Amino acid sequence: MAAQKINEALEHIAKAEKYLKTGFLKWKPDYDSAATEYGKAAVAFKNAKQFDQAREACLREAEAHENNKALFHAAKAYEQAGMMLKEMQRLPEAVQLIEKASMMYLENGTPDTAAIALERAGKLIENVSPEKAVQLYQQAASVFENEERLRQALEMLGKASRLLVRGRRLDEAALSLQKEKSIYKEIENYPTCYKKTIAQVLVHLHRNDYVAAERCVRESYSIPGFNGSEDCAALEQLLEGYDQQDQDQVSEVCNLPLFKYMDNDYAKLGLSLVVPGGGIKKKLPNAAQDKARGPATVGSHAEEEEDEYSGGLC
Repeated sequence: MAAQKINEALEHIAKAEKYLKTGFLKWKPDYDSAATEYGKAAVAFKNAKQFDQAREACLREAEAHENNKALFHAAKAYEQAGMMLKEMQRLPEAVQLIEKASMMYLENGTPDTAAIALERAGKLIENVSPEKAVQLYQQAASVFENEERLRQALEMLGKASRLLVRGRRLDEAALSLQKEKSIYKEIENYPTCYKKTIAQVLVHLHRNDYVAAERCVRESYSIPGFNGSEDCAALEQLLEGYDQQDQDQVSEVCNLPLFKYMDNDYAKLGLSLVVPGGGIKKKLPNAAQDKARGPATVGSHAEEEEDEYSGGLC
């Protein structure tokens, strides 16, 4: 079966090369027909699991389409070449080709397809190079935003923010979350703005920037419904505990369902938040302290009295 597919692919390549030849009666190569044959050869090689030869056929198809000024089809062929590299686990090279395809989609005037390609590239490289994935998601978000497809832009920004938090790139994460929050506010999705404020505060506190965290909450009072919401109350309690170095209060707030059921990366920030200086524990009431001391304390008082009069009244 594989041998049959390989032979079929080689026949298509031979036909493609014939279409590209010129002669006395044929002044111009037939790029369109050649591209079609290279495309068929790529499919046959792929079915035979000959991914490197399939990649080469895709690249030749792309070149033929480019020579024919068919940018959209050339971009598709480059994207397919990238998919062949993915099958060979050559992910950085795959991403390069998909990025090239996205640029051609933009040049062709099909930005939505460009953004989808960038997202696909981000998914491919996310586990290998999160830094590159962040860049690709941010590029995709920018394209979607330019096209006023804000919900898709937010999806991409959300992926970028979570990766930044996971990689402890907290300064960049804070900026990314602010961008998300601004767009959610623009589309009047206020409850999600509250959640983004919680994420922002956790990021700022992990940056040891209490002032930025407090300012973030203060600025959010302008968001309709935030003041008086359970999100607002929890954040005020969190900031109070952090400011007073009360680890118990901070841990109590961060264990609320409001925090624990956030996206996993933000929930982890909450659970790992430690106040400056390691924090203090809540003091026991005086009565409880005395009780805790027990008879030993009473004994020590008696000894003090004895010492006071041990030398006599004089």
